[in-house]
This record gives sequence, C-alpha cells and structure tokens, in this order.
Amino acid sequence: MIKYVTGRLVEVFDSSIIMENGPFHFEVLVPDFVRHNVQSLVGGDLSLHTILYFEGNPQGRMNPRMVGFLSKVELEFFELFCSVDGVGVKKALRSMVRPVREVALMIENQDVKGLSTLPGVGPATAERIIAKLRRKMAKFALLVGRDQAAVMDVEPDLVDQTCEVLRSLGHSDADARRLIDAAVESGEKFKDVETLLNAVYQQTR
Repeated sequence: MIKYVTGRLVEVFDSSIIMENGPFHFEVLVPDFVRHNVQSLVGGDLSLHTILYFEGNPQGRMNPRMVGFLSKVELEFFELFCSVDGVGVKKALRSMVRPVREVALMIENQDVKGLSTLPGVGPATAERIIAKLRRKMAKFALLVGRDQAAVMDVEPDLVDQTCEVLRSLGHSDADARRLIDAAVESGEKFKDVETLLNAVYQQTR
C-alpha cells in the first residue's frame, strides 16, 4: 500500500494531477478542494497522503487508482465519508468540492440542505451521512482552512497536531479551538507544536 508520495507537480486537471518522481510520472486523483490548493504549485515539489483503490471497467478489468490529500486528517475524513452506504470512493471524490472543515460542520449541525448541495449528494444520502458520521465530526470541524492558515502564517497541519495535544490534556474540542485561535491571532510565527503550545498557555496566564 502506498501511503505517501512526493514528487514534482507536472500538470493539474479537473479531477487529477500528474506528479513526476525520477523516471516515473503517475496520476493521482484529487477532490476539487485539493486541486484548488495545489494548482498554483505546478513545477514545484509536492507531497500527498494517499490511498489506493481498484476501479473496475465494463470488461471486468480492475485498474489501481491513487487518491491524494494534503494532510492525514483530510484523508481520514475521506475514508469515513466513503464508508457511508451509497457513497463510495468515486462519489466521495466528486462530492468533496468544499474544504473538509465546511463539510464536517454541515454533518455535525445536521444540515441536510447544505449537504444536498454537494455534487451527487441528494437529501436521502445526506440523511445517511449525518446518521453515520455526526458524532465523529468534532476533530474535522476544528480544522483550519489553508487560506486562513496562510493569512495567519501558520501551517494547518501544525494547528491540527496542537489540537490533538490539547485534547489529550483534557481540553474540549471547542476549548482547544478557542485557545489556538487566540494564539495564532497574535501574529507570532510558530515553527513547531511546542512553540504554539507555549503561546497557547501564555494566553491563559
């Protein structure tokens, strides 16, 4: 199983990208929100967290396909989304046109109407998604969007990791989000989880 790939981003298409690593060029399927985040990086190096699945064709041939995401948390959300009856990998790829945080909030808030606006997700599917995933959305609803993180000059994965540490220390999801928001709004640059945690606890003194 290929879990992580790194290479030069060569081309970006509507639903996939082409990456180059040495003599190899390989296609990675990406949902729309990932494509939006990487399309300005053509020519540069890119790393993705990936899963493999097999796609059948009318002739009975099974083709291996790779799906990529910019963080482990996004990949984890995608796998949960795919686990809902009637969704699957292809529909999930087509549906995820919004950032993970936005979709997670719709699920957590039981927003059937909002979920039904996603491509391929009607009211019945939205109800099934909410029924199965609503109680699993807290960590995903706390994700910082990459555009927001760029403005704050902090890596979204760093924020996600710090959230995990705060939760392990007994903070609620909402409290962790509030503490981190207060720290990053100071404009300070954070190189790792430790420096962000120090800033968080300075805010509470």
